[in-house]
Amino acid sequence: REMPVMGKFAKRRNHMQYIRITSENIDSEHICCAMSGKQSVGKKAWLKERFAEGLVFYRSEERGKCFIEYIPAENAWVPIDAPGYLYIDCLWVAGSMKGHGYSSDLLNECIRDAKAQGRQGICILSAEGRKREFLSDPKYLACKGFTVADTSDCGITLMYLPLTPSAEKPTFKECARHPGIKEDGFVLYYTDQCPFTYYWVPRVAEAAAAHGIPLKTVRITDRETAQNLPAPVTTYALFRDGKFVTHAIQSDKKFLALAGVKG
Repeated sequence: REMPVMGKFAKRRNHMQYIRITSENIDSEHICCAMSGKQSVGKKAWLKERFAEGLVFYRSEERGKCFIEYIPAENAWVPIDAPGYLYIDCLWVAGSMKGHGYSSDLLNECIRDAKAQGRQGICILSAEGRKREFLSDPKYLACKGFTVADTSDCGITLMYLPLTPSAEKPTFKECARHPGIKEDGFVLYYTDQCPFTYYWVPRVAEAAAAHGIPLKTVRITDRETAQNLPAPVTTYALFRDGKFVTHAIQSDKKFLALAGVKG
């Protein structure tokens, strides 16, 4: 069971300890999704502004991609209506960290915290197969008691775990349920919430310019704009001629292939 110790909790079953990243220690601690210094700068700045809004970030004490990030849904940078819920921004366990029950540890801590806060439930985005990228696996979530609350036209689902009998089902806002814009060419919306945008967005922009591909990049810097973005995922949302294409962060080569440029 959880044993809170100085911003940490541990599980006796697998002996892993988890460190809570806070405004006090974030400058000296790495964040699992961005271990390189430059990549982490924007992400850490974004996190610092969110801690006062209730954001919680736990990572494994052992170095690797094993962490959870969640926030009160009213403060989440996604177009959902989920009053009284906690929203999981990201639950990621990868590489050698997989297969040890660490994702269950992290999810259970989020559930414990939600109950302690008197929350109605927990919600998270998910997608099947190749559409998933960094989103959660719906089969895993279903095994943990989550069910589908809403589905976007692009196939991304909002799943939820109610914690009270009276919990209302969370929903996508209409802009996320039916993603689309009225602009031609490629339009990319992104935030600093995902550190990989720091590296790849400028490179994609350079590649587009070099090949004469119309691309407009829009960096989202406030919660209100993110909560009304015309896509279910706001960390990275790529449109082409008004239609939603992907939330998967593109390398310059992948983007050029998507645009029909033969390498």
